[in-house]
Order: sequence, then structure tokens, then C-alpha cells
Amino acid sequence: MKYLYHVHKNLKARQNVLDWDAPVWAEAKIADLAYFHPQSSSHRPRTQVKICYNPKAVFVLFRVEDRYVKSRHTEYNAKVHEDSCVEWFIQPPGSEGYYNIEVNGGGTLHVNYILDPERDETGKRRDMRSIPPDVAKMIKVESTLPRIVDPEIVTPVTWLLAIQIPVEFFTFFSRIYDINGSVWQGNLYKCGDKTSHPHWGAWKPIDELNFHQPACFGQFVFDP
Repeated sequence: MKYLYHVHKNLKARQNVLDWDAPVWAEAKIADLAYFHPQSSSHRPRTQVKICYNPKAVFVLFRVEDRYVKSRHTEYNAKVHEDSCVEWFIQPPGSEGYYNIEVNGGGTLHVNYILDPERDETGKRRDMRSIPPDVAKMIKVESTLPRIVDPEIVTPVTWLLAIQIPVEFFTFFSRIYDINGSVWQGNLYKCGDKTSHPHWGAWKPIDELNFHQPACFGQFVFDP
């Protein structure tokens, strides 16, 4: 199976829209995060994503039919993957590394630029470049969940999370000349490492319990 997502060009997109059925998302394709790693618990939330763009920004909307939802981290680059979390790892064309954009249900952002995800003897990634908070603030996040969800929501709940990423953000470590018609590499994820029911979902299957696998990336084509 070929994992190829066509990113819809929408010149009317201007800001985050937390409405799955809003006109701005009408023509956006749906990516289903249907693969869950076998080590996941029995809770495997249905997670769908829509992505569109204009020449200045990329807009990503996650929809999660969830349960056992927790969101405690509130500081930039905290361990948001421990909470109920959605992620987009994305590598622009011609770029040596990729950006790991991770956001918990409360909207806390974690992002770095990763050239070598393998860990050294101390457990640190061999080549991970930090992104200053003032640059990361270019990314706008909105969620239907409150900033902190603690105690855990154990009943079924559907939540939406929207991410607006200026194309300019990617130029901090990459050279972006024209996003129109370009092909990027990446993957989409859903996790909750330290919730009561941990799980690890992906759009394109991963061959081990590790999201940092560029070899398992699919393609995102920004339709002209």
C-alpha cells in the first residue's frame, strides 16, 4: 500500500478552524491513523486528520474519538507524548532533517529539528537541534480541550486540535522556495504514553515502537 496524502490548496484558509465540517475543510482529504503498534492497550482511539495550505501557511486539523484523556504538561518542549497527544513529523524537500511537531490535548507544543534520531550512550538523540521559543511561537495551536485535563477523562470524548504552521517557520533550518507542488516526507501519530491506557497509533505503519523512523515516512504532496 502506498502512503500518499494530497494536501489541498485552499487560498481562503486564513486561520485555525476547529470545525471538522466547516467549508474550509470541505475538500481536504482525510488521513486515518489506522495502524496501532501491538504493544498498545485495548484503547485505540479513532484518529483522523485533514491538512490544507495556502502559500503562507499549512493548516492541520486532528479529530480524535478518545477516552482516558489526560493533559498535564504546559511548558514548551515538555514531554507532551506522555499525555493524550497528536503528532506530525515532517521533512521538507531537500532538507537533511525533519521537524517533530507534537502537541498534547491541551495545546502544549513540543518541536525540534532532528538530523539523527538515534540515541547515544547517554540516551540523547545524536543530532537534535533546538528551536527557540520565539520561533516556535509562530506555530498557532487551538484545541477543544482545556489546557489541563487532570484527573483523566475516563468517559468517551471527541476532541479537535488545529495547528497553523507558517511556511516561514520551516525556513529556520530548511530552504523553502515554493511549497506549491512540492513533495514532503513524514508521518502522523497519536499516542498517550502515560495515560491509563497507553497507545501508539500511526498513519503509515512503523516497524518498532519508535516514532522517530524516517524510513517509515510516507509522502505529503502539496497539490498545485
